[in-house]
Amino acid sequence: QSDSLVVCEVDPELKEKLRKFRFRKETDNAAIIMKVDKDRQMVVLEEEFQNISPEELKMELPERQPRFVVYSYKYTHADGRVSYPLCFIFSSPVGCKPEQQMMYAGSKNRLVQTAELTKVFEIRTTDDLTEAWLQEKLSFFR
Repeated sequence: QSDSLVVCEVDPELKEKLRKFRFRKETDNAAIIMKVDKDRQMVVLEEEFQNISPEELKMELPERQPRFVVYSYKYTHADGRVSYPLCFIFSSPVGCKPEQQMMYAGSKNRLVQTAELTKVFEIRTTDDLTEAWLQEKLSFFR
């Protein structure tokens, strides 16, 4: 089973973009949407967004295809502190092709390590991506 797991490399340009994104100074929500380029077996940039809410982000994700998202989110803690966690969201909708599913699943950990992210979440339907869902997920981190 595991021999068929394809692990895609991360596009060098994307690595650089993720590094810069990590240290961005802006305080609005921003997202990088990435996809697997099947022919090159590489994770590549699909689109970038500035000032995008979870609900708007949800509209940008394909309903039948997996995507990786790195999302910089303005999070207000219960005690009033504000932080800007970088969230890694793996959208792997039910009903996408198993082969595609495998390529994404196989590449996820490498991408998370490359981007040095700790807040890693998965959604099985794009409808799950809401502000309330994200806040609930983030509430587990102190």
